[in-house]
Amino acid sequence: MGAAGRHAGRDRSRACQDAVTALEDVITYLEMLGRPAGRRVPAPLDKLALMRAEDCTVSFYRYMYDTVGRPWLWFERRLVGDAALAALIAKPTIEIFVLYVRGVPAGFFELDTAAPRETKLCYFGLIPDFIGRRLGPYLLQAAIDQAWSRPLDRFWLHTSTFDHPKALATYQRAGFVVYARRRVSFDDPRDLGILPKTEPS
Repeated sequence: MGAAGRHAGRDRSRACQDAVTALEDVITYLEMLGRPAGRRVPAPLDKLALMRAEDCTVSFYRYMYDTVGRPWLWFERRLVGDAALAALIAKPTIEIFVLYVRGVPAGFFELDTAAPRETKLCYFGLIPDFIGRRLGPYLLQAAIDQAWSRPLDRFWLHTSTFDHPKALATYQRAGFVVYARRRVSFDDPRDLGILPKTEPS
């Protein structure tokens, strides 16, 4: 390729970089230092089942992560290769639970129990088809119960401006308390081609 071609390619690359939007975000950190007493969330629907995804496959994990997280710009795990992701979700300290409604996957949560007497809620959410059926508080209660089923001093998570609009309030109603906030910026993953620009029809 001649010099003109190389320069043209460089110009196109620069134009693409200029088209990337920087998104401003506020990360809110919440924690729970004791198991909530006397709070139970009744099952909002019949034929619900919560199952741990033992020996979770990469393809199933990607389906849940991508489908649940796409509306809220989850992209970090999309950048992880299959081998690295398989090793990550196979760790004995990682627990993945899937909520089923009448046999259909409806949502999931992921816990990281690596730190002594501490558990992190890494991911939590519902497949869009199941939002609005009061399943969020029910699934969150299941995550809380699972976290506190072992000796624990702290259960924590962080949420984003780009999460569901009711996410922060849902966590607080469940007993989590805000302890820190942090402003960050990141390139829009839709502009980078990591996420599609349009929602599926």
